[in-house]
Amino acid sequence: MNWKKDIESFLGKIKGEKTDIITISKMGGGSINEAYHIKTAKDDYFIKMNVAGLYPLMFEKEATGLKLLKKQGIIYIPEIIGTGVVENVAFLILEYIPGSVTDKSFWKTFGKQLAALHNVNEDNYGFEEDNYIGSLEQKNNWKERWGEFFIEMRLQPLLKTAFNSHLLEKKDLLLFESFYKKTTEIFPEEKPSLLHGDLWSGNYISMRDSVPVLIDPAVYYGHREMDIAMSKLFGGFDQLFYSTYNEVYPLEKGWEKRIDYCNLYPLLVHVNLFGGTYVASVRNIIKTF
Repeated sequence: MNWKKDIESFLGKIKGEKTDIITISKMGGGSINEAYHIKTAKDDYFIKMNVAGLYPLMFEKEATGLKLLKKQGIIYIPEIIGTGVVENVAFLILEYIPGSVTDKSFWKTFGKQLAALHNVNEDNYGFEEDNYIGSLEQKNNWKERWGEFFIEMRLQPLLKTAFNSHLLEKKDLLLFESFYKKTTEIFPEEKPSLLHGDLWSGNYISMRDSVPVLIDPAVYYGHREMDIAMSKLFGGFDQLFYSTYNEVYPLEKGWEKRIDYCNLYPLLVHVNLFGGTYVASVRNIIKTF
């Protein structure tokens, strides 16, 4: 595929004028996609690409999540230029956001804005469509109760996959059965919050003037502690982020003790994506049950 020419044509149709790509620079796109910074005479773009049939509608679903977050007008979301498929290569084009260093102002703003995002509520837990977390399908069927949603839409599908792949054993599934019986006691009742859904350090950018930017969402309406917990999974954010968040929208008492339970979900994602190195982490959390 001569994708430079095809993307020039795609951008030209959107912009309504001839568009020539001046430079193409490869960027880190994670373990799933190829990613590039594209520079034209007038604008800069970010594009990521993958084999179209490998993860059906992945980029369209990501665009849906980005649009929903952007619609709230709370946290800066890159402009969505478009999605498409050319010669079995799927792509998503976004506004290119150059990063800058994080400072105190960034973390305070980020904490305040995420708290505001979590104040966007729905009546039930879930989302209007299924989407992806990483390269795995994420089920989002609506449920009235968080415990029910967490068990049926988050944990059970991943446990089934891991068990069938011989990554987890029957004894692990039995421990989860014991955990399920305690979910209503563990999690405080809250309104379903609009979540980023994949909130780790690789999915935010500090833009100029310390403006937080969110990318790569796996949106749904869920328990807000899921976002907070995942932010702590790989080292955590600056403490100012958490203190500011709690000033704006205080977390329920004992939230720190629930972090591990929330993170059973992303840890199971990693078990299925990267193999047994994460199995021990899951077992350490669930063994008390």
